Amino acid sequence: MSDNFLQMNHITKRFPGVVALNNVSFNLRRGEVHALLGENGAGKSTLMKILSGVYQQDEGEIIFEGNKVAFPSPLIAQNLGITIIHQEFNLFPDLTVEENIFIGREFCKNNRWQLDVRKQRAQVIDILAKLNLKVKPEMRVADLTVAQQQMVEIAKAISVNAKVLIMDEPTAALTESEIDSLFQVTRLLKAQGTGVVYISHRLEELALIADRATVMRDGKFIATVDYDSVQISDLIAMMVGRELGDIYPRRPAFTGKDKVLEVKNLQRKEVLRDINFSLYRGEILGLSGLMGAGRTELARAIFGADKIDGGEVWLNGKLTHINHVSQAIEQGIGYLTEDRKKEGLALGLSVELNIMLGNFPEYSNQFGIVKEKQCHEVSQQLVKTLRIKTPHLQQAALYLSGGNQQKIIIARWVCKDTDILIFDEPTRGIDVGAKLEIYELMNRLVQKGKSIIMISSELPEIIGMCDRILVMRNGRITGELNNASATQESIMKYATLED
Repeated sequence: MSDNFLQMNHITKRFPGVVALNNVSFNLRRGEVHALLGENGAGKSTLMKILSGVYQQDEGEIIFEGNKVAFPSPLIAQNLGITIIHQEFNLFPDLTVEENIFIGREFCKNNRWQLDVRKQRAQVIDILAKLNLKVKPEMRVADLTVAQQQMVEIAKAISVNAKVLIMDEPTAALTESEIDSLFQVTRLLKAQGTGVVYISHRLEELALIADRATVMRDGKFIATVDYDSVQISDLIAMMVGRELGDIYPRRPAFTGKDKVLEVKNLQRKEVLRDINFSLYRGEILGLSGLMGAGRTELARAIFGADKIDGGEVWLNGKLTHINHVSQAIEQGIGYLTEDRKKEGLALGLSVELNIMLGNFPEYSNQFGIVKEKQCHEVSQQLVKTLRIKTPHLQQAALYLSGGNQQKIIIARWVCKDTDILIFDEPTRGIDVGAKLEIYELMNRLVQKGKSIIMISSELPEIIGMCDRILVMRNGRITGELNNASATQESIMKYATLED
């Protein structure tokens, strides 16, 4: 492998109230996949935003292909061959897949003012085929699932033919088959000499693709190592600054018989078919399946976000009718959504206000006046308990890392003290240390008598955390497994059953 063709030397970046990067150095070779590791808030995304022209460093230099360079804008970085797939999507929802992939770089005919529709469409079809992405070029991005939108982001980056491709949590919303397709494309890019910077919290999957790894912690450089010569436990210790035990914390075997939720013959046209299951007090019930299986659609139907066409929902032995989200919340159901930015957070509001959203009635006096001191104390305690990294409670949620944003939403439902919690991809984009904290929090909740429905695309997570697992395919439940008998193979068997 050739020498470094990209060097970032002694990079420092400051934001109001925080030093995001402190004298960090990083290098990349041609044709390598270089994993960039660290907990949320370690500075990984900030460093890559500097490389891609989103931010400019306060100190330090960037050497690219032997020349000192500056990237005052993302367009300049892209023109020099550096592109980034952001953890949070950078798509235009009302435009088509094709328009998003080639926006600003449309194929034109020789007269330069007329779109070459045929040539551009052929290029899009070829890119989608490489990624094994089963969507049509003319589909609106707003009509795609989160996983499909992630793949469109990847398709857009691949279409640039970049010299440096930065992938920030590219597999967070992808299924196993989609990850395989991504890895195949990544290996093709490596063979063509593209340098890939790969940010991920899934350390096991990195063993399949990464050549080297650089670890960051608290905005500082810790070490660069060859990936095949280091243990995952050593990487975790470098990332968190301490040893971690079992990533899936143990708790007593579930033996509860108190049924808190029962769904009977639930139907939603073309989405959900004859859904029947029960949830018990103190249980973590997993929902597994491939993309499009109907897991999120089921969660939204139970929560009143989508109208059902038939079936019944029983709570604590009583038939209930949930036609709106507010009714679900009133009856003790909470929902941590898959898309935290679109549906979970008010990004411009503070950490404290985001935690308290929906909780003000419980923290107001008889005249409706909010008890500000009590709200502040509760928020402060939740920030401490969940280890939400923020300089202060008044920091806008927009400026926190993805994992800390996720923990804000969890804090909101913990504050609400709901009886049934639906967690849709609760650890998506969250580092290994924060994952353990969320797992421990889930265990504490069920030990207090709460019940959790957990949707996850990570099979080890579903197996490690859930008492029972329901597997879905094409809008129906195809199998049920208990914790003792569940394996990745058995889950995939039910997830791929033919109708």
